[in-house]
Amino acid sequence: MATATRSTVINDPVGIHARPAAQFAQAAGASGCTVTIAKGDGAPVQADSILSVMGLGVKQGDTVKITVEGDNAEAVADELINTLLAV
Repeated sequence: MATATRSTVINDPVGIHARPAAQFAQAAGASGCTVTIAKGDGAPVQADSILSVMGLGVKQGDTVKITVEGDNAEAVADELINTLLAV
């Protein structure tokens, strides 16, 4: 099974709040892959859970790491990073 990891710095002034968390969780769930997200070097949480994503408390300037396992993991990881950066 393919695995892909991506990291990015969150630039949104309010971090990952309800709207981007919902969009990201929905995209992660729809990907058909197992996706986790972690803040910095913290413990990863399931990315398809809006409450788990919001529970990370990601603020502007924080680094998040996304890990994707499954078919087409590289493309899914790129798409999910773009989802985070687009909001």
